[in-house]
Amino acid sequence: MKRKPFLAGNWKMNLDRKSGVELVRALRDGVAGVGDRDVAVFPPFVYLDEIVRAAAGSNVRVGAQNLCDEKNGAFTGEVSAEMLRDVGVTHVLVGHSERRQLYGEGDELCNRKVVRGLAGGLHVILCVGETLEERDSNRTEHVIGRQLTKGLAGIDAGSLERITIAYEPVWAIGTGRNATTAQAGEAHRYLRGVLSGLYDERAADSIRIQYGGSVKPDNVAALMAVPDVDGALVGGASLKADSFLAIVRYK
Repeated sequence: MKRKPFLAGNWKMNLDRKSGVELVRALRDGVAGVGDRDVAVFPPFVYLDEIVRAAAGSNVRVGAQNLCDEKNGAFTGEVSAEMLRDVGVTHVLVGHSERRQLYGEGDELCNRKVVRGLAGGLHVILCVGETLEERDSNRTEHVIGRQLTKGLAGIDAGSLERITIAYEPVWAIGTGRNATTAQAGEAHRYLRGVLSGLYDERAADSIRIQYGGSVKPDNVAALMAVPDVDGALVGGASLKADSFLAIVRYK
Protein backbone atom coordinates (compact mmCIF):
# COMPACT_ATOMS: atom_id res chain seq x y z
CA MET A 1 0.00 0.00 0.00
CA LYS A 2 1.33 3.44 -0.91
CA ARG A 3 1.14 5.76 2.08
CA LYS A 4 1.29 9.54 1.63
CA PRO A 5 4.58 10.79 3.16
CA PHE A 6 4.36 13.06 6.20
CA LEU A 7 7.26 15.47 6.78
CA ALA A 8 7.11 17.29 10.13
CA GLY A 9 9.44 19.85 11.68
CA ASN A 10 9.81 19.88 15.46
CA TRP A 11 11.20 23.29 16.47
CA LYS A 12 11.61 22.23 20.12
CA MET A 13 12.54 25.26 22.28
CA ASN A 14 14.05 27.28 19.43
CA LEU A 15 13.30 30.43 17.41
CA ASP A 16 11.50 33.59 18.48
CA ARG A 17 8.21 35.01 17.20
CA LYS A 18 9.69 36.94 14.27
CA SER A 19 11.92 34.13 13.00
CA GLY A 20 9.16 31.56 13.47
CA VAL A 21 6.68 33.57 11.42
CA GLU A 22 9.28 34.22 8.72
CA LEU A 23 10.09 30.52 8.58
CA VAL A 24 6.48 29.37 8.24
CA ARG A 25 5.81 31.99 5.57
CA ALA A 26 8.78 30.68 3.58
CA LEU A 27 7.50 27.14 4.00
CA ARG A 28 4.00 28.18 3.01
CA ASP A 29 5.29 29.58 -0.27
CA GLY A 30 7.77 26.77 -0.79
CA VAL A 31 5.27 23.92 -0.51
CA ALA A 32 2.55 25.56 -2.59
CA GLY A 33 1.49 23.02 -5.19
CA VAL A 34 3.15 20.11 -3.39
CA GLY A 35 0.19 17.83 -2.93
CA ASP A 36 1.73 14.38 -2.78
CA ARG A 37 2.99 14.72 0.81
CA ASP A 38 1.82 16.25 4.09
CA VAL A 39 3.84 18.94 5.87
CA ALA A 40 3.58 20.21 9.44
CA VAL A 41 5.53 22.31 11.92
CA PHE A 42 5.55 22.01 15.70
CA PRO A 43 6.44 25.36 17.33
CA PRO A 44 6.60 26.15 21.06
CA PHE A 45 3.22 26.74 22.74
CA VAL A 46 3.54 30.53 22.99
CA TYR A 47 3.83 30.94 19.20
CA LEU A 48 1.13 28.49 18.11
CA ASP A 49 -1.63 31.06 17.55
CA GLU A 50 0.54 33.30 15.40
CA ILE A 51 2.07 30.43 13.44
CA VAL A 52 -1.41 29.05 12.72
CA ARG A 53 -2.44 32.43 11.33
CA ALA A 54 0.74 32.72 9.27
CA ALA A 55 0.15 29.26 7.78
CA ALA A 56 -3.56 29.82 7.06
CA GLY A 57 -4.67 28.85 3.57
CA SER A 58 -1.52 26.83 2.88
CA ASN A 59 -0.52 23.16 2.83
CA VAL A 60 1.38 23.58 6.11
CA ARG A 61 -0.32 22.16 9.19
CA VAL A 62 0.57 23.29 12.70
CA GLY A 63 1.00 20.98 15.67
CA ALA A 64 1.90 21.22 19.36
CA GLN A 65 4.87 19.53 20.98
CA ASN A 66 2.91 18.22 23.96
CA LEU A 67 -0.47 18.33 25.70
CA CYS A 68 -2.04 17.61 29.07
CA ASP A 69 -3.62 14.24 29.79
CA GLU A 70 -6.62 16.00 31.36
CA LYS A 71 -9.43 17.93 29.64
CA ASN A 72 -9.51 20.91 32.03
CA GLY A 73 -9.16 21.84 35.67
CA ALA A 74 -6.51 22.84 38.21
CA PHE A 75 -3.42 21.81 36.25
CA THR A 76 -1.15 24.85 36.38
CA GLY A 77 1.20 25.15 33.43
CA GLU A 78 -0.59 22.57 31.28
CA VAL A 79 -2.35 22.97 27.92
CA SER A 80 -5.31 20.84 26.88
CA ALA A 81 -6.23 19.34 23.52
CA GLU A 82 -9.30 21.56 23.45
CA MET A 83 -7.17 24.69 23.93
CA LEU A 84 -4.90 23.59 21.09
CA ARG A 85 -7.87 23.03 18.80
CA ASP A 86 -9.26 26.42 19.81
CA VAL A 87 -6.25 28.20 18.30
CA GLY A 88 -6.30 26.09 15.12
CA VAL A 89 -3.76 23.38 15.96
CA THR A 90 -4.44 20.09 14.17
CA HIS A 91 -1.64 17.78 15.37
CA VAL A 92 0.21 16.99 18.58
CA LEU A 93 3.35 15.05 19.53
CA VAL A 94 3.10 12.51 22.34
CA GLY A 95 5.99 10.69 23.98
CA HIS A 96 8.82 12.50 22.22
CA SER A 97 12.17 11.08 23.34
CA GLU A 98 13.02 14.27 25.24
CA ARG A 99 9.73 14.13 27.14
CA ARG A 100 10.42 10.51 28.04
CA GLN A 101 14.13 10.89 28.84
CA LEU A 102 14.31 14.36 30.41
CA TYR A 103 10.89 14.63 32.05
CA GLY A 104 10.17 11.03 32.94
CA GLU A 105 6.99 10.61 30.93
CA GLY A 106 6.21 6.90 30.98
CA ASP A 107 4.09 4.68 28.77
CA GLU A 108 0.92 5.04 30.85
CA LEU A 109 1.06 8.84 30.79
CA CYS A 110 1.74 8.78 27.06
CA ASN A 111 -1.29 6.56 26.57
CA ARG A 112 -3.51 8.97 28.49
CA LYS A 113 -2.22 11.79 26.29
CA VAL A 114 -2.96 9.81 23.13
CA VAL A 115 -6.50 9.22 24.38
CA ARG A 116 -6.99 12.88 25.27
CA GLY A 117 -5.53 14.11 21.99
CA LEU A 118 -7.90 11.95 19.98
CA ALA A 119 -10.87 12.89 22.18
CA GLY A 120 -9.99 16.55 21.65
CA GLY A 121 -10.09 16.14 17.88
CA LEU A 122 -6.37 16.19 17.20
CA HIS A 123 -4.15 14.01 15.04
CA VAL A 124 -1.57 12.34 17.30
CA ILE A 125 2.03 11.47 16.52
CA LEU A 126 3.10 8.82 19.03
CA CYS A 127 6.90 8.71 19.35
CA VAL A 128 8.79 5.57 20.28
CA GLY A 129 12.50 4.81 20.40
CA GLU A 130 15.37 3.20 22.28
CA THR A 131 18.42 4.70 23.97
CA LEU A 132 22.04 3.86 23.19
CA GLU A 133 22.22 1.53 26.20
CA GLU A 134 19.05 -0.25 25.11
CA ARG A 135 20.32 -0.59 21.52
CA ASP A 136 23.69 -1.94 22.64
CA SER A 137 22.03 -4.49 24.92
CA ASN A 138 19.85 -5.75 22.02
CA ARG A 139 16.63 -4.51 23.61
CA THR A 140 15.41 -2.39 20.69
CA GLU A 141 12.42 -4.53 19.79
CA HIS A 142 11.41 -5.05 23.41
CA VAL A 143 11.50 -1.30 24.13
CA ILE A 144 9.77 0.03 21.04
CA GLY A 145 7.25 -2.81 21.05
CA ARG A 146 6.32 -2.02 24.65
CA GLN A 147 6.09 1.72 24.01
CA LEU A 148 3.85 1.17 21.00
CA THR A 149 1.61 -1.42 22.65
CA LYS A 150 1.12 0.53 25.86
CA GLY A 151 0.84 3.85 24.05
CA LEU A 152 -2.08 2.55 21.97
CA ALA A 153 -3.84 0.71 24.81
CA GLY A 154 -7.61 1.11 24.45
CA ILE A 155 -7.37 2.77 21.03
CA ASP A 156 -9.75 1.19 18.51
CA ALA A 157 -8.86 0.56 14.88
CA GLY A 158 -11.19 3.31 13.71
CA SER A 159 -9.03 5.90 15.45
CA LEU A 160 -5.83 4.85 13.69
CA GLU A 161 -6.52 7.18 10.76
CA ARG A 162 -5.65 10.03 13.14
CA ILE A 163 -2.48 8.43 14.48
CA THR A 164 1.06 8.50 13.12
CA ILE A 165 3.94 6.60 14.70
CA ALA A 166 7.39 8.22 14.83
CA TYR A 167 10.40 5.99 15.41
CA GLU A 168 13.20 7.95 17.09
CA PRO A 169 16.41 6.02 17.70
CA VAL A 170 17.60 8.12 20.65
CA TRP A 171 21.08 6.67 20.21
CA ALA A 172 21.34 8.28 16.78
CA ILE A 173 20.50 11.81 17.94
CA GLY A 174 23.53 13.89 18.92
CA THR A 175 25.73 10.89 19.75
CA GLY A 176 27.85 10.81 16.62
CA ARG A 177 26.35 7.44 15.68
CA ASN A 178 23.92 7.36 12.78
CA ALA A 179 21.28 4.78 12.05
CA THR A 180 21.66 3.12 8.67
CA THR A 181 18.74 2.81 6.29
CA ALA A 182 18.77 -0.92 7.05
CA GLN A 183 18.47 -0.29 10.80
CA ALA A 184 15.64 2.19 10.23
CA GLY A 185 13.88 -0.30 7.98
CA GLU A 186 14.22 -3.11 10.51
CA ALA A 187 12.68 -1.01 13.29
CA HIS A 188 9.84 0.24 11.10
CA ARG A 189 9.09 -3.24 9.81
CA TYR A 190 9.01 -4.56 13.38
CA LEU A 191 6.65 -1.79 14.48
CA ARG A 192 4.31 -2.55 11.59
CA GLY A 193 4.34 -6.19 12.65
CA VAL A 194 3.37 -5.19 16.20
CA LEU A 195 0.54 -3.08 14.79
CA SER A 196 -0.65 -6.04 12.75
CA GLY A 197 -0.81 -8.10 15.94
CA LEU A 198 -2.63 -5.38 17.86
CA TYR A 199 -5.17 -4.76 15.08
CA ASP A 200 -4.90 -6.50 11.70
CA GLU A 201 -2.69 -6.43 8.63
CA ARG A 202 -4.87 -3.93 6.80
CA ALA A 203 -4.79 -1.45 9.69
CA ALA A 204 -1.05 -1.93 10.13
CA ASP A 205 -0.44 -1.31 6.44
CA SER A 206 -2.42 1.93 6.42
CA ILE A 207 -0.75 3.69 9.35
CA ARG A 208 2.22 5.98 8.66
CA ILE A 209 5.49 5.45 10.51
CA GLN A 210 7.89 8.40 10.41
CA TYR A 211 11.61 8.26 11.04
CA GLY A 212 13.15 10.78 13.42
CA GLY A 213 16.90 10.43 13.80
CA SER A 214 19.03 13.30 12.48
CA VAL A 215 17.16 13.59 9.18
CA LYS A 216 18.92 15.99 6.80
CA PRO A 217 18.66 17.00 3.13
CA ASP A 218 21.48 14.63 2.22
CA ASN A 219 19.95 11.49 3.76
CA VAL A 220 16.19 11.98 3.46
CA ALA A 221 15.84 10.46 -0.03
CA ALA A 222 17.62 7.26 1.01
CA LEU A 223 15.50 6.97 4.15
CA MET A 224 12.27 7.61 2.27
CA ALA A 225 13.18 4.88 -0.23
CA VAL A 226 12.93 2.30 2.58
CA PRO A 227 9.55 0.51 2.16
CA ASP A 228 8.20 1.02 5.70
CA VAL A 229 9.44 4.61 6.18
CA ASP A 230 6.52 6.96 5.51
CA GLY A 231 7.93 10.34 6.48
CA ALA A 232 10.28 12.14 8.80
CA LEU A 233 10.12 13.93 12.13
CA VAL A 234 12.84 16.53 11.64
CA GLY A 235 14.67 18.43 14.38
CA GLY A 236 17.50 20.88 13.72
CA ALA A 237 17.16 20.78 9.93
CA SER A 238 13.60 22.11 10.23
CA LEU A 239 14.75 25.41 11.76
CA LYS A 240 15.85 26.89 8.44
CA ALA A 241 13.60 27.19 5.43
CA ASP A 242 16.16 26.07 2.86
CA SER A 243 17.10 22.85 4.65
CA PHE A 244 13.54 21.91 5.62
CA LEU A 245 12.23 22.65 2.13
CA ALA A 246 15.01 20.48 0.70
CA ILE A 247 13.75 17.67 2.92
CA VAL A 248 10.10 18.26 2.04
CA ARG A 249 10.92 18.31 -1.69
CA TYR A 250 13.12 15.20 -1.66
CA LYS A 251 13.02 13.12 -4.85
